[in-house]
Amino acid sequence: MLLTLAAIALVAAKEGPQQPLLLTPGDVDPSLLLPPPPAKDSAQGRSELEQLHRVDQTRTTADADNATALGKIKDVSVFAAAMGPGFALDRLPATRALFAAVRVEEKAAVTRGKAHFQRDRPWVSDATLHPCGDPENPDYSYPSGHATMAFSMASILARLAPAKAPAIMARAADYAEARVVCERHFPSDIIAGQSYGMIIGERLMETPEFRARFDEAAKELKAAGF
Repeated sequence: MLLTLAAIALVAAKEGPQQPLLLTPGDVDPSLLLPPPPAKDSAQGRSELEQLHRVDQTRTTADADNATALGKIKDVSVFAAAMGPGFALDRLPATRALFAAVRVEEKAAVTRGKAHFQRDRPWVSDATLHPCGDPENPDYSYPSGHATMAFSMASILARLAPAKAPAIMARAADYAEARVVCERHFPSDIIAGQSYGMIIGERLMETPEFRARFDEAAKELKAAGF
């Protein structure tokens, strides 16, 4: 655990100074908001591992490549197709800043969640699996950071563009499911990330500072035709 937390701290240092958090650890305490992951030797734990083995046997190269490419997108541009033409962050500075704030908040919350639950990644539990990408420095698996990011952002973006909400939420689900396709996460990691992300989005909307940023992004998107 110490090595994993040290690696997380090193990554954070390389990324430079972060803006102050709007949510305290108590606002999104993973020990209170998420159930513990299923034990490896439980019926659900065995079932999830069997599901990943089925993925391993049926996943095509194209499936893996697509899931890998999705996993490399770690900002709100993942929803560009759902939003439609014109959703370009370089032309939407208030929107870009809003979701950069979401990213900071959800990453901090996920880091605490992973450190609390300490669930091994699938390929650490079973070395016969073949995850997409580089399996080094695996950190922990629960909740899924990608799923948390997707659903925290989706919950807010859907408020900004309610007519596009179904497409936005569908995109979040596809993005999160790609982590199972890649065998980087167990299915329950994704479910936890979905719940955690939605809660983070709700809690952020309750903070006056974030709400002010949200209102600026809403004006900007309206002016851009969204």
